[in-house]
Amino acid sequence: MVDPIVSAQSTQLPSRRGFLRSAGSLVALPFLDSLGFRPFVRAAVPRPPLRAAWLYIPNGVNVNQWYPSGEGTNYQLSPALSELERHRQELLIVSGLAQDFARSHGNGGGDHARATATFLTGCKPRKTAGADIELGISVDQIAAQKIGHLTRLPSLELSTDGQRSAGRCDSGYSCAYQFNLSWKDENTPMAPEMDPRLVFERLFGFGAAASGSGREGAARQRLGRSVLDAVMQDAKRLQARVSGNDRRKIGEYLDAVRDIELRIERAAKFASALPAGTKIPEGVPDQYEEHIRIMFDLLLLAFQSDTTRIASFMLAHDGSNRNFPGIGVPDGHHGISHHQGDSVKLDKLAKIDRFYLRQFAYFLDKLKAAKEADGSNLLEHCMLVWGGGIADPDRHNHDNLPIVVAGGAGGTWKTGRRQVLAQETPMTNLYLAMLERMGVKADKVGDSSGRLDLV
Repeated sequence: MVDPIVSAQSTQLPSRRGFLRSAGSLVALPFLDSLGFRPFVRAAVPRPPLRAAWLYIPNGVNVNQWYPSGEGTNYQLSPALSELERHRQELLIVSGLAQDFARSHGNGGGDHARATATFLTGCKPRKTAGADIELGISVDQIAAQKIGHLTRLPSLELSTDGQRSAGRCDSGYSCAYQFNLSWKDENTPMAPEMDPRLVFERLFGFGAAASGSGREGAARQRLGRSVLDAVMQDAKRLQARVSGNDRRKIGEYLDAVRDIELRIERAAKFASALPAGTKIPEGVPDQYEEHIRIMFDLLLLAFQSDTTRIASFMLAHDGSNRNFPGIGVPDGHHGISHHQGDSVKLDKLAKIDRFYLRQFAYFLDKLKAAKEADGSNLLEHCMLVWGGGIADPDRHNHDNLPIVVAGGAGGTWKTGRRQVLAQETPMTNLYLAMLERMGVKADKVGDSSGRLDLV
């Protein structure tokens, strides 16, 4: 009988990463000191890999409350960015970045479509609502093509707005530009997933069971068994073989997986209780904040288990008119973003900005609490870019973008500071610096003019 615990010993690799496996489930584990060749036991713990994620927020910000003051380590957080105060030492506030091809360049309206399209590509989108879309490869896919083979999933694309790859959206631009951050090549967007259940199955299921079909998948659905139920016996066997520290790490990790699974189940039960004709995708929470956070939790698990090292997450598409009654903003986001200096609209816009930043702080909390095999935290080995392709939504300007970089990049850049760049510095210069740190050689990303110095 094949041992269902897959580790370095069965793959003949000096790795401290393992999996729990059943006939229909594969649960990747965090890095464990106890796994690996015996000759490596006394060797130095391998350096954790770098992970990179790009996190997109829509419709610009209230610039009066967004930008901090000062430079270097003595900068002062703005009212909006105060939501990140507890992570000040993990932040690098970069000011002066721009996306030139988000501007018209003779193509008239369409700033929301162009803002999203250019954010990871730095390329000019062809203005079309037809099938002849044309843009360029995005930075995450440049990385995925080079290092994606090192993980089970080359990259992970998430959204809360679903998939749209065709149709007419902003001012004659295809919806493909507005609903996709990640592009495999100039004609192929990487469709993001919005359903937490499907993301969960992609991370922890495989074969027929992943899609809920086949004998194992049907049996699991009938009996209400979870992914963890299918591997729990093996987990107990593994915990008996590893160190006390690794037993604790496995327990905490599996608890987190179980928590996400239960939250998905609750969302599905809520959907089934709605009146006939009401359609909510199975597994998608009713509350927007819970939807964002469960996606962040899934991204955490994907990074923690090294299932992928590259991800993008569109918290909402640019032009989104979602309202936020829970924070006192019943108005549509896009509508109030055209504030025309109205103080009431600006206050509401600031509330939305702070709402999104609280979600980012939540993710940073989770990353900082997750421990690597060498005792460091996961956030120390991340490069996160948070922001959007529009600064002041009333002006639709695409310079001095609201960008926050977070994570220690494995110690390769200094955080706890603000770096003010020359105006009109291409956003893609930052991406070249990130790729270099991931060991990806690239001479250019979109409209980049050189590698940004973040040392």
